[in-house]
Amino acid sequence: MALGPHRGAHRVAIRAGVSVLVPLLALVLLGHVEWTAYAAFGAFTSLYGRNHARPERAGMQAVAGGFLTLAVTLGVLVSLAPDSRWLVVPVGALLAAGGSLTSDAYGWHPPGPLFLVFGFAVSAMVPATPATVPVAAGIAALSALFSMLVAQVGVLREPASWSPPVLPVPRFRDALASPGAVTHLVRYVVALSVAGGVATALNWQHPYWAMVAAVVVLSGPDLLSRLTRGVQRVVGTLLGLGVAAVILQWGPQGVVAVLVIVVLQVLTELFVGRNYAVALLFITPLALLMGQLAHASPTVPLLRDRLLETVLGALVGAVVLLLVPDRLRAATA
Repeated sequence: MALGPHRGAHRVAIRAGVSVLVPLLALVLLGHVEWTAYAAFGAFTSLYGRNHARPERAGMQAVAGGFLTLAVTLGVLVSLAPDSRWLVVPVGALLAAGGSLTSDAYGWHPPGPLFLVFGFAVSAMVPATPATVPVAAGIAALSALFSMLVAQVGVLREPASWSPPVLPVPRFRDALASPGAVTHLVRYVVALSVAGGVATALNWQHPYWAMVAAVVVLSGPDLLSRLTRGVQRVVGTLLGLGVAAVILQWGPQGVVAVLVIVVLQVLTELFVGRNYAVALLFITPLALLMGQLAHASPTVPLLRDRLLETVLGALVGAVVLLLVPDRLRAATA
């Protein structure tokens, strides 16, 4: 597995680690581990604009953090509906299409709706009450704001270098008018509806894993990179489950679990831009341990579901890519 250039990944990794550490540690020490998922998805704000200058990074993170907070809040609202497991599928599919268009319009980096769909779906599957809605929204927003502050900490070395955030100008019309844009939005709706619907019908406990895997396959600049990403997702997840099995067998809890999560987050950011399959050695146990921190589940079924749902989502995404016509490829062939 070849590694791409480093490109200052350690700086992004440190920012991401601190952004995750503080809110999760605070909630654990306050005795509210059930809210840690909301904080984690707010903290993912730190992942946006990794290679941008500070003003542009702050602007991109402000927009992305706002949308992440909205995704978490929407997920909690959906969790209150009767038989919400089925409602997650169509809402998540539409959110993926809308998130993809929004990402293109704002020029997000990393691109795509992955974190929006993930944050929404996890929040929708966590038991909640009406009182949870403002709590989840507040925690996600505060966590996103903290991530933005961490991203600006370099200003302390050079106060004179500070500049106000530069908010990106959305170009929705241009994004929608680009060749193949509508086709790609349809792909998101179809792939996530099928992947999530099948996983839910089979009564798998984490159907959003299949939806997230489908998003991964559909994200990318061209067909080859998307299919390659799907293969990397499956192979990397399979290898990552071995790492996850060791960690979950150890069974870290509380503060120790938070520290392990932070280490895995840092390692993820060190490799995700260099080799996605290698990064999944850390992404896989990271996702599972975050879930275990808030709501513990038996280890073996958890590992099995992660593999099965990842394979399902990747296969569905690949099939949809190949079957739904791409006007861009047809026009340039």
